[in-house]
Amino acid sequence: VQLEESGGGLVQPGGSLRLSCTASAFTFSTYAMSWYRQAPGKERELVATISSGGSSVNYADSVKGRFTISRDNVKNTVYLQMNSLKPEDTAVYYCGRSRSWGVDYWGQGTQVTVSS
Repeated sequence: VQLEESGGGLVQPGGSLRLSCTASAFTFSTYAMSWYRQAPGKERELVATISSGGSSVNYADSVKGRFTISRDNVKNTVYLQMNSLKPEDTAVYYCGRSRSWGVDYWGQGTQVTVSS
């Protein structure tokens, strides 16, 4: 199983970024996928989850209305569109393959920094 994130970077408050996570070596379309983030000195937290077919999504309260998770099962990719970014969104963002009990595989992470 391989998960590779991309799309992080430095953005000003109020700006937008789209993260991508490309999966390989497993049947992507049969697994739910999640985005997590970890800020310095804090625990990793769940940001959003999407079902295997993409019909069901869930978000942390802190990102509802600003972030959108989606997936393309042909491209084996899950996305996180992040709008109206705030300094408190600064973190390393990870994608993970979701199981009923948590995440069994992680990507290497991509840094998102929101700063003026």
